[in-house]
Amino acid sequence: MRTRPGSREASGPPAAGAGPPPPAERGATVIPDRVVARIATQAARTAQSRRAAVPPDRGGPTAPSATAAVHTGSVRLHLALDLPYPTDIPAVCARIRRDVADRVAQLTGLRVGEVTLTVRRLVTAAEADRGRVR
Repeated sequence: MRTRPGSREASGPPAAGAGPPPPAERGATVIPDRVVARIATQAARTAQSRRAAVPPDRGGPTAPSATAAVHTGSVRLHLALDLPYPTDIPAVCARIRRDVADRVAQLTGLRVGEVTLTVRRLVTAAEADRGRVR
């Protein structure tokens, strides 16, 4: 049986202790944009509740949303969320962007190149307590 130089023979498993094949032969893991966006949405929900003092399951603010664009090992994120009023908007947004970028990078292994954040609305305490009537 003839094999190419540097390739493995198909006649049996690799020898014990040989270890995994080199990274170039293992392939690549591809994470779809929608999966990265869902991870970013969950990270934004956590960051919103921790950094902006917005309870995650309260009736007032709507849940954060995210979109992602993955390209060659890096990702661009766009987040949209509500913040409580009054709040220090620039400081809270900076902390949320940093938290989301760190969490997405940690879970996906992708480099987060850019995180843009849109504040959809400011929610007053009265709005948050009111909730939805059925």
